Amino acid sequence: MKIAVLSGKGGTGKTFVSTNLAIAAGKAAYVDCDVEEPNGRLFLKPEGLKSTAVKVKVPLVNVMKCSGCRKCVDFCRFHAMAFVKNKPIIFSSICHSCGGCALFCPESAINETDREIGVVEQGIHGETRVITGIMNPGEESGIPIIKEALREGFESSENVIIDCPPGSACAVMESVSMSDYCVIIAEPTAFGLHNFSMVYQLSQLMGKPCCAVINKESETYPPLEDFCSYHHIPIALRIPYSEELATLGANAHVASEEKEEYREMFKSLLDYISMEAEK
Repeated sequence: MKIAVLSGKGGTGKTFVSTNLAIAAGKAAYVDCDVEEPNGRLFLKPEGLKSTAVKVKVPLVNVMKCSGCRKCVDFCRFHAMAFVKNKPIIFSSICHSCGGCALFCPESAINETDREIGVVEQGIHGETRVITGIMNPGEESGIPIIKEALREGFESSENVIIDCPPGSACAVMESVSMSDYCVIIAEPTAFGLHNFSMVYQLSQLMGKPCCAVINKESETYPPLEDFCSYHHIPIALRIPYSEELATLGANAHVASEEKEEYREMFKSLLDYISMEAEK
């Protein structure tokens, strides 16, 4: 089963829930798709690391063969090419590697070359495979890295826990696309509800069943309760606002490995998801 864990913003507890679910699942793969700031590895501390470069194709123009017809520039819907001083120039950071410019060039003046945009790191933590996408600083899009990290995670028949990027942009959609079920983390505040509602809409647009996990709850927040009730969103788990959990997190510990009650809490969440996904 492939479970995507989402949140509307950073700091809600997405990685906390993801890492604990991965440990509770036993033999599982944890895939960190938050490629701009992956931090699951800080808690899981994988061993036996190996790293694979992720490369994309970008155009390379042979100006000696270019006739200046501009067909490549006119074709590029992403505006990754411009025509300056009678020759095309390429903005490689926004190129989507579609290859269309090379196909449309009547002079065969455009070839493609590899450009490294990041890496996928793999290691082991107990029974858990830890797969981390890491984007190079300054890159515009981490989607190719997310695709490669998910491919590595889906290679086996294990349970896969997908730690998605925060928010609801394209990188989140890519992370969720192959999942069976979504777990949306929410904070019981007005801002938390606003962000939760955006991610819930995304899960519905993509046709994914989902549940809510309310994190850092000291007391119920009625508007959030009403939203979940109105949209028939099950609240699968309520995690208390806890000094003990905060201390464990600050010390980069996984709560499920430190205390049996937390392990049982996340096992019950996993059991609930498995039951709901089979309906």
